[in-house]
Amino acid sequence: MPEAALAPRPAGLAALAPWAPALAAAALVLALFGDTFASMVAIWWRSDTYTHAFLVPPIALWLIWRQRDRLDLSAARPAPLWLVPMAAACVLWLLGHLAGVAAATHLAAVALLVMVVPAVLGHAVARQLAFPLSFLLFAVPVGDFLVEPMMQGTADFTVQALRLSGIPVYREGLQFVIPTGNWSVVEACSGVRYLIASFMVGTLFAYLNFRSLAGRLVFMAVSLAVPVVANWLRAYLIVLLGHVSGNKLAAGADHLIYGWVFFGVVIFIMFAIGARFASREPEVAAPATAAKLAAAGARNDRRAPWLSTLAVAALLVAFNLVAWRLDQPASSTPQLALPDRLQGDWALADPNLTTWAPRFDKPSVVATGTYRRGDAAVGVWLGHYRNQGAERKLITSTNVLVPGGSAEWLPIAAPAQGVRLAGSDSTITLRATLLRTPADPKVEPRQRLRVLQTYRIGGTFVGGDAQGKIRLALQRLLGRGDDGTVLLLYAEVDESAAGAALLEDFAAKNLPALAAAADQAARR
Repeated sequence: MPEAALAPRPAGLAALAPWAPALAAAALVLALFGDTFASMVAIWWRSDTYTHAFLVPPIALWLIWRQRDRLDLSAARPAPLWLVPMAAACVLWLLGHLAGVAAATHLAAVALLVMVVPAVLGHAVARQLAFPLSFLLFAVPVGDFLVEPMMQGTADFTVQALRLSGIPVYREGLQFVIPTGNWSVVEACSGVRYLIASFMVGTLFAYLNFRSLAGRLVFMAVSLAVPVVANWLRAYLIVLLGHVSGNKLAAGADHLIYGWVFFGVVIFIMFAIGARFASREPEVAAPATAAKLAAAGARNDRRAPWLSTLAVAALLVAFNLVAWRLDQPASSTPQLALPDRLQGDWALADPNLTTWAPRFDKPSVVATGTYRRGDAAVGVWLGHYRNQGAERKLITSTNVLVPGGSAEWLPIAAPAQGVRLAGSDSTITLRATLLRTPADPKVEPRQRLRVLQTYRIGGTFVGGDAQGKIRLALQRLLGRGDDGTVLLLYAEVDESAAGAALLEDFAAKNLPALAAAADQAARR
């Protein structure tokens, strides 16, 4: 049947009727996972890195609106098999919820919103809306894991470029000193916000201006590479400008302004070059597509999308009930105390070894002290967490040894330390960090500390954050609560790291006793 013979499309509210099952399912996702979406918006609001995400939903809706003349929902045929990946997304959300991994819950919630379309309206509609639906993933505030490696990369490039320019550089961690002043690479200098913003806008530009898949993928790759290199050059040029001007230019707020201007120029050039190679020929719809859909619609059961919506609702409600059941808090308060004496003639004594203390937010209980043996001293700091949630987490990016931008202490990452526990064949890996005070590398340090860190979760030592999150989630799934403890051991060292062997020996002999104290707190 020719397309000209098709009945005119309905207008007004009648035009929304075919969308009703999918809109109902999407509303259910937004309602049941409202706290997850609210936490996403809160991150958009407070973090400059993710402010761009406010534009993602309206852009996605606009992209769907552009397709309105090519869509025909009269033949919507649900794809029930999509309930399987939706269940997997629910599992991811539940594990992220139990472990306190916001990125996992955010990704799962947005994925559920996207998968509503194929599950309720079928593959034909989902294929036509593939890009607008996929674009919603840019709303997920993920990328913090890139901050540290990108800060290191920026510092490496800047220091090397300065040396090649004939400027002597002394570097310690992410801080470096040149003859005219000292500089540091902070989170704002990592370039993550440039990278995410460039990739989002570059992906949209590629979709709107390139018709071939190869062209789109190439431009998307360029939009990832350009901001990284541009940020390296930006950091180098700002330090160079400050050096040649005697720190009259590119200092303070100036260097942020110059940085954004430089980034804006680079991105403009990238898009200008991309526009030169763009192909804007309109896509041609397959002939008689509407007629085929209409013919199929005659055979389609109009109740099927609603039945699929009910199945989606049952799945989502079931996982929310499981989460509610596992979220019931423990009523007791843990008790934690350090042993008075430890192996190797170590005794708990005063005064404290240092004024330093870690920045771990809202632990349920803390036990801290200094063990002494003659002139030797080792500090111990244990923080125990119970009833973890958004406001209280054992493992989170805000729990750090030294807060960012501290002028008092400078943290310098060190190789991980393997320790063979006394009386056991097991060897555990401890995270190692060197701290110095003051943070200014031009000033002779008053004190250097070596800090060893591990977690105790479910009666097991856990070295990494990711492993700790997984173990916490599994522990909660098994109904064993969410107790966990961070253990920090520290000792004073000199520039040659003398004192590190003492700390390693203390850890090997006494970590089991400290772990026993943490395990006892978890059982109370």
